Amino acid sequence: MPGPDNNHRIERDSPPETFLPSYDQPTPETRTNTPREETAERDLNETTFSPRARSLIIVLFLVTISIVPAIQFASDLARKQTPSILGILGGLLPPASSLRSPVAFWNAMPHHEELKSAEKSLETESVVSNFLLPWVQLGLTSFLGMGSDQGCVGRDWWLFYRPDVEYVVGPAFLDPEQMVRRSHLGSQPDPVKAIVDFRDQLAARGIDLIIVPAPVKPAIDAGMLTGWPVPLVEYQNASYPEFVRRLQSNSVRLFDPAAVLMEAKVRAHGAPLYLATDTHWRPESMESVAAALARAIKLPGPPAPVNYSVLTNRVSNLGDIGNMLRFPAGWTVFPHEQATIHQVAIGNALWRPSTDADILLLGDSFSNIYSLEPMHWGEAAGFAEQLSRALGRPMDCILRNDNGAFATREFLSRELARGHDRLEGKKLVVWEFATRELAQGDWKLLPLRLGVPPAASFLVLNPGQHAVIAGTVEAVSSVPRPRSVPYEDHIMTVELGDISGAPASQAGCNSCVVCLFSMRGNVWTRAARLRPGDRVKVNVEPWDDVSATYDKFNHSDLDDPALQLQPPLWGSLAD
Repeated sequence: MPGPDNNHRIERDSPPETFLPSYDQPTPETRTNTPREETAERDLNETTFSPRARSLIIVLFLVTISIVPAIQFASDLARKQTPSILGILGGLLPPASSLRSPVAFWNAMPHHEELKSAEKSLETESVVSNFLLPWVQLGLTSFLGMGSDQGCVGRDWWLFYRPDVEYVVGPAFLDPEQMVRRSHLGSQPDPVKAIVDFRDQLAARGIDLIIVPAPVKPAIDAGMLTGWPVPLVEYQNASYPEFVRRLQSNSVRLFDPAAVLMEAKVRAHGAPLYLATDTHWRPESMESVAAALARAIKLPGPPAPVNYSVLTNRVSNLGDIGNMLRFPAGWTVFPHEQATIHQVAIGNALWRPSTDADILLLGDSFSNIYSLEPMHWGEAAGFAEQLSRALGRPMDCILRNDNGAFATREFLSRELARGHDRLEGKKLVVWEFATRELAQGDWKLLPLRLGVPPAASFLVLNPGQHAVIAGTVEAVSSVPRPRSVPYEDHIMTVELGDISGAPASQAGCNSCVVCLFSMRGNVWTRAARLRPGDRVKVNVEPWDDVSATYDKFNHSDLDDPALQLQPPLWGSLAD
């Protein structure tokens, strides 16, 4: 249970205060066994089993651990399919060529990531878990008000994303011990260091930076989580005030949406500002932040005024957290929620980003929610659209649904490294990210160096060109388990080698990097099950032809930095 130093409520112009009560618990060093525990431990050590009882226990144990794979094996055979466990485990076996020496065999053994991927595949394809888990989840949620490892149930059947709650009530993210622990997990844990480095690189090109940390739902609508009345103040991680102070001491421009949202909440007498079953803010909350940010941005007027119009629409949807709670088909626990969005149009066309604009927005799902139609909350009504309309000028944007600490910066860094200067003509970069990233994100430092286009050793198609190629899978990026993330669609990246079918003009190219849908509507596609060594046929086209549509989706890249610089293709597996 978190103590008083781990979480704070923030009242403007006042010191942080405790959010939740503390309960003292003995530490592992000071805790002593009670007489009941001592008795239980003594009885356990002195218990003996007869040979017949030992044999029965062993048999029951073996039956228990084998019944699930046996049912899966029989189910696959009944459907006239190759047993999935054989295919998955077969992909982990070292090739026969590695048997020539112990070193080669050891190097060919599966890595940790491959083992985790195989584990996820077994879990996702399990007949038993696919049948039982939805019913268990239905019972736990309906009768006990329990959520899952990703979502928790609040008051009046409100849902909260568990990582958001952990950010608010969890350890201080700037605490030295926490930063050391996260660095041991492979992350760069210091957001201030990454932000200042990013600001300095932009400043070297004469570009300003504004940071916009979007508050997570429990920070603003805490009353819908606790079940008891709470003061109308924002609740933040214990390190948030220190984070703000460090940014200010480094002269980083910070626009804090929490102040705008709390003013709106007070005016609305405590009415919720976020969606009931979703992680994100309501449209009117987002629009108020965009309008306030536009007033804070000081830029010369646009060269030519843009004639914007607004289309009002009503949308209805079950939020992302509601979709993460897996129930049996046809069963619903949480009702769909309605919201009014204001779509932004220019003339007869809905708003679209302009790469020639002098403002670039980097944003995550808080910017995407009313902009990316596959999120099912409408389109052309998101944070970029509302900010552009409030400023009265066009904008460029790079939006990714996840990993706000680095995903958009990484995309920008790779575009520059490939020789595409996305920062040309820019005067201001606005970087929006969810505050949970401060405690959970990877704030790795990324260069903003303009490179040259890579040599044409990889297949590159001309605009509008299509091809059907065959190739061998050399590497695949990570793919999340369905309902393990608050986004139901995902794009993976695959490296193909030994390709055939390339256009005659590029007959010498024998490799390519292809982006494919790996998850649609919280269901894995065929591509999600690809493994190195598979031979596939793929319909491909230039990524630039579809980037305006697919750039905003949750996306994973290949681990090899050299492959990340290759221009990708967009593809779909051919039948």
